Order: sequence, then structure tokens, then C-alpha cells
Amino acid sequence: MEMPCSRALPSSTTNKCGGENARVVSQSIDLRPRLPLRAALKDVLGGSAASVLTVTFGLSYALLIFAGPLAPFLSYGVAATFISSAVLAAVIGVGSSLPFAVAGPESSTAATTGILASSMVERIIAADPSAPLLAPVLLTLALATVATGIVLCGFGMTRMGRAIRYVPYPVVGGFLGATGCLILLGAVRVITGQRLQFATLGQFENIQTLSKLAAACAMAVVLYLTWHRSRTSFGLPAILVGGVIAAHIVFWLAGIPLAQAQAAGWTFQPPPAVNFMLPWSVDAIRNYPWYTLPELSGNFIAVAFVTASCTLFNTTGIEVATQREANLERELNVTGIANALSGAFGGYTGCVSVSRSVLNFNGGGTGPLSGLTVAAISLLMLAFAPTLLGYMPKFVLGGLLIYLGADQLHKWTVQSRRRLSVVEYLSLLAIIVIIVQWGFIAGILIGVVIGCATFALSASRIDSIKYSFDGSEYRSSLDRSREDQAVLSAHGGKIQGLNLQSYLFFGSANRLYQHVKALLARHPECRFLVFDFKLVTGIDSSAAYSFAQIKRTAEDRGIRLVLVHLPPAAEKALRSIDFVSHGVSIVPELDHALEWCENEIIAQHQGREQEETSLRDWFVRILGTEEDAAELIHRCQRLEVDAGEVIVSAGDAADSMHFILDGRVGIMIPAGEGGTTRVRSLGRYTTIGEMGLVSHAPRSATIQSEAASILYVLSAHQFEALKGENPLLGQKLLTYFVAIMAERLTFANRMITVLRR
Repeated sequence: MEMPCSRALPSSTTNKCGGENARVVSQSIDLRPRLPLRAALKDVLGGSAASVLTVTFGLSYALLIFAGPLAPFLSYGVAATFISSAVLAAVIGVGSSLPFAVAGPESSTAATTGILASSMVERIIAADPSAPLLAPVLLTLALATVATGIVLCGFGMTRMGRAIRYVPYPVVGGFLGATGCLILLGAVRVITGQRLQFATLGQFENIQTLSKLAAACAMAVVLYLTWHRSRTSFGLPAILVGGVIAAHIVFWLAGIPLAQAQAAGWTFQPPPAVNFMLPWSVDAIRNYPWYTLPELSGNFIAVAFVTASCTLFNTTGIEVATQREANLERELNVTGIANALSGAFGGYTGCVSVSRSVLNFNGGGTGPLSGLTVAAISLLMLAFAPTLLGYMPKFVLGGLLIYLGADQLHKWTVQSRRRLSVVEYLSLLAIIVIIVQWGFIAGILIGVVIGCATFALSASRIDSIKYSFDGSEYRSSLDRSREDQAVLSAHGGKIQGLNLQSYLFFGSANRLYQHVKALLARHPECRFLVFDFKLVTGIDSSAAYSFAQIKRTAEDRGIRLVLVHLPPAAEKALRSIDFVSHGVSIVPELDHALEWCENEIIAQHQGREQEETSLRDWFVRILGTEEDAAELIHRCQRLEVDAGEVIVSAGDAADSMHFILDGRVGIMIPAGEGGTTRVRSLGRYTTIGEMGLVSHAPRSATIQSEAASILYVLSAHQFEALKGENPLLGQKLLTYFVAIMAERLTFANRMITVLRR
């Protein structure tokens, strides 16, 4: 097979594929721009099915907005509804990144619009009960819709819509599940004319009401058994038309005329005649109560916020339901333009609809012709009196709504259980209940809070430590001598390392602190604690505080902290709390950090070997044998002090003596005005405190280091144990103590003799 033959070539070009192949390619190119008749028919049928919902929902929204004092102007509300439906469906259908999307007024946007209209009416009536209502309300709705369109376009151009991608999946699922539940409740209201609430349950005991619900449920079962399983393109319209015909046949056989069926509530009442009026007349603008706008600013913001939220959430819901990806910036821009045009023509806000778009998609609609079909039918409802709706049985449309709502609710309350954790599933159910009880905004906001808390809880369970190591098993790449390798094998445990990962925040950082405390308890010999931040994506202020706690623990134990691959943002956060200071080193690479720690250990070990040799030689000179010197070294405890540090204080119990191996200490006694004066200074290879060790008298003076010193401490407990276990060595020490005291007494006598001259 020669792949170049598959490319389209100009007709004048001669190629080795031959003339027949060239003609086939040319024909395929000519057919591409043409819309296939079958696909166009599917779009029209899918759009027609969605139009049924658009018309029905639109009429209910008109009743919702133009209620109370605005009820006499319902015909204008019907006109505004169908104008909104037509403009939104046409513009969004053509411009949406989801070509099968169907738009129109939504329940949430209509509810906030109704609140805005009623608030406007209340203020007008409070100021002047005789003032006209229609023109100000229509102009208010138009202004709010145009302003909402501008806001949506601003969101789209600034790409603020991407924030919806960070909304937790259970929130989206709860939003869709609640939509299904509300569709079910709306279906009951469409069928019976009553809201399904605890307070109205008594009204559903009527046999006729139950018969209507039973007929609708039967219609839903028919849809499930036929169209749900086959999903044929023409199945849904055929079933709906068949249901209408079957209903009227039953009415005819039962001797029920159409007027009686409408009066009994089996079919819809034909809506009133439609009246249309543009809100932008000169008189309407001149007589508009502009003083009400500041008070209504909160309602304007609510309309824009709800419309933007519904646009983003509905688009995400359609993505999940149809497994298609949308461009959110484009959706916001297109919806903004559609709302601006809707307001310009006297309509109100709306956005893409989940139920209508999914219905169109499942019905075979895949192109913008579906939206144009919805727009055309909406305009027809303006051009002709919508009396045809009076022939539509409620249980047919109600059955469709029950099927759609039940299918959506089953998908998110039953099927989603298999792919969600217990916590996520419970949060999804909670969001559904909150939305049904208190509305979409409350449900979304609380759902986001629940999602964030669930994420924080889940993320805190992720171990922030990828692995740990110590210097005896993981070393730098530097080749060392056998002697140095032996030192690191014996003392490598002084280097403890932790390779960190993920984002360190208040949940995981505290666990890290607790892990470090346990690590240091298991390895008291640790002197270098290495943190590798290579896999850390960031830290928050709580994590920085945990590192401050780690630093305090390390300082108490004389441990140096070494930070490797520290990101600039993390370094800034740690420096802001003064974490990076003396005792904390920042090294770019782990290998260099390990090499530095190893060098420190080797140097300390070499110095300790020289120190132990000097101590052993000194003790041999004192005691006479290597064995006694080794025994005394074993009984002593090493003490390293800085210059100016107090070793013992006057009045303390004399429970130890000190061998001064290196440095210098002074014996201080109180002086006038709270000061002290030195009476004697002792250097290396001298002892102090041996008299108190023998006599057990309290300290008569303060011993303070005058320079950095290394001392070996023999406690009274060890001295008594030594005398019991090795009496000969104890006798040697006592002899040494007597000799030392005799030397000091002789020196004191000489000083006194000199002073008497």
C-alpha cells in the first residue's frame, strides 16, 4: 500500500496512483462540505424533541416570573420567554463547542430572575401603588440580562471559567443527581398541578390524581423498555407521537371531549395569546425608577452569578453525560453574547441545558441544526397562538420527564457507587439533598467545602515520606579509603535522611513531625538529619510551622538539619519564619550533602580517636596499667562545654568529679555587688571536684569554663561501683586524689609564706 495515495491532490496533478484513485479522492473532497440528509434529519428530530421541553419549561418559567401583581401581564412574559428561548438556542447552538447543545432559560436562572422581578415590583408599589409595572419590569430584566452577558464575556476572556475544572467530581455528580431529582419533582407538578411535599401529600390521595401519575409512570416504563435499550434516532419522537395519538383514542372511546380533558387536567390548557413589547422605548427609559437600582444591585449580582455558575456546571454535566469535552472559555463567551442579544430583544437570562442537550444527543442530534430547530419552534410559538399545546396529554410529557429524571438519578445515586469511595459517595448524596432542599447555589458552595475537606482528609493520609535512609546504607558517590569506609560503616547511623514527596500541608506536615520524633527516639546517635525536597511540590504555612518544631527538637539533641533540592517557594516560606539559620544547611544536591556529612563524621571520629589516645595515656600515667585506664574511661562520661558555661554551681551536691582533658576552667567565688572573682584556674590534664567526691560536702565554689573544654565526668555512683567491683583500682584513685590534694596544699603553704615576708 502506498500511503501518499490517500492524500487529496489537485486535479491537474499527475500522480502514480492513477486516474481512478484521483477521481475517488476528488469525489470525497466534494462531499465533505455537504451536510448528509440523514444527519440533518436526526438534528431536526432531536431538536424537535428538545423543543417540547423548551416550550413546556418556558411556559412554567413565565408563570414563575410573572406571578402575583405581574399576573395580568402573563402574555408579555410568555413572549419574553420564547424570545429568550429562540435567541439562546440559536446563538449557543451555532457558537458552542458542543454542537449538539440546546440552550434556553433554566430553572435556576428563571428563579433568580423571578426574585429580581418581584423585588422590583415591591419597591415600585411601596413608592407609588398606582405606578405602571410592566415597562419597568421588562426594562429591569433586559438590563440584568445584558449586564449578565457582559460579565460572562469577561469571564470567558479572562479564562476564569477554568476554575470549574477544580470542582470535585462528587460535586458535579451531586449537581446532576439533584437535577434528576428536580426533574422528577417537576414532572409530578406538570402531571398533577401540585408540588410533591409533605404538606401536600393528602392531595395525592385522589383517584384521578393517582390515575394521572400511574399513566405517566406507564409512559416512563414504555420509554425504558423501548427507547432506553435501543437508542434509535427516530424512536423517541415516534413514541411521543404514538403516546399522544393513543391518549386521544382513549379519550374518544371514553367519550371525553377535548375541553373536558383539559378541564380535568389530562391535557394542558392552551396558553394565552402572546403580546410582545420591546423594553427600550424612550418613555420606558425616561420614566424608569432609577432610584431602585442601588437597592437591586444584590439581585443583579445574583442573576449574573447564578447564570455563570449554571453555564459552567451544566457544561461540565453535559461533558460527563455525553463524554465530550467542551471549551469553557468559548462557552462563556458564546453564552455571554447570547444573553446580551436576549436582553436587547426583551428576553431574560438563560444558558445551555443539561436535560435538553442530553435528550437531543441521545435522540441522534449532533450538529447546530438542533439548536436552530429549537429556535425556529420557539419563534413559531410567537407567530402562532400555541393552542397546539392544548392537545398534548400531560402524562405523555410527564412520563418523558419521569424517565429522564429517574435515569439521571439512578446514574448518580446507584451506578456511581461503584466508582466512588464511601466518603465521596456520601458527600454526593448530601449535595443532592442540600440542592433539593435549599437550592443549587447552597448545594454547590457546601459541596465545594465538603469536597475540599474530603480532599484534605484523603491527602493527609498520603505518606509525605517516600523513603528513608541512613549513612551506613546510602552514601555519597565519593570513593574513600578503607579506613574511612570502616568509620562510615560503624558511625553512618549518625546520618538520617528522609526523601519527601507531594504537597506538604497541615495534614501531612504534622505526621512528618511525629515521624521525625519517633525516628530520633530510635536513633539517639543521629547528628545529621537530611531532608530531600526533590519530589515536594510545595508547602503551606502550617507545614512551615511543623518544620520549626522539627528544628527545635533537633537543636535540643545537637542535630544539624540539611535541606536538599529546596524549591524557591518552600525556601521563602521557611525563611519567613526564621527557620533557615545557624544549624540549618541548604545544599543543592543530595550527593554533595551526603559527602559533607560524611566528611564531618570522619573528621569528628579522627579527632575523637586522638582525644581517646590522649585520655588513655594520661590515665595510664595516673594508674600505671592499660587495663585500669580502660576501666576508668569506661566509667566516665564525656562532657563538652563552651566558654563561659557553668559546669557546677556553689551549693550543689558534690556528686561527681571532672578530669579536664582539654581547655581551661576557673573556680569562682562571690564578690562584691553581685559579681564573682576567680581564685584558681585549671588547665588540661588536671582534675577538679575530687575532694567533694570523697567527703560528699556541698560545692563550695562555682566551676565555670574559661575556654571551650572537654571534660570526663566520674559520678559518685560510678565511683562507688568501681570501688566495690575493682578495689585495687579504687585504691589507686584514692591515692591519686591524696597526692593531688597534697600538691595543692604545699602550693598554698608556699603562697602563704611569700605573703608573710
